[in-house]
Amino acid sequence: MESERTVSIDQAAIILKLLGDSTRLTMVKTLSEDECCVCEFVELLQMSQPAISQHIRKLKDAGLIKERRKGQWIFYSLNHDHELMDIILPILTHLPSQKEKLVELEKSGKRISCC
Repeated sequence: MESERTVSIDQAAIILKLLGDSTRLTMVKTLSEDECCVCEFVELLQMSQPAISQHIRKLKDAGLIKERRKGQWIFYSLNHDHELMDIILPILTHLPSQKEKLVELEKSGKRISCC
């Protein structure tokens, strides 16, 4: 019988602490469904750009998200290659989809409007 890979308690605690914040958890769930830029998160979460940027920095520093540059804009997506993604994805499956919020953002003309 093949044993599952285990992670250290410290590694798991760091990631779970990051995801313990509802804003970051919402961001990660959203990024599991589509990529977004900072301006879209500002609209979706009704927060300031500096606050969103701080959350993104923490997620990026932990390696949970990655970025893709398009001209002067940066788009973020979930890093499916992260070593703890097999712990994170099952959690995300239990959360409500954020796709409708993205659709509403698009309908209002605010989806990728900065790009």
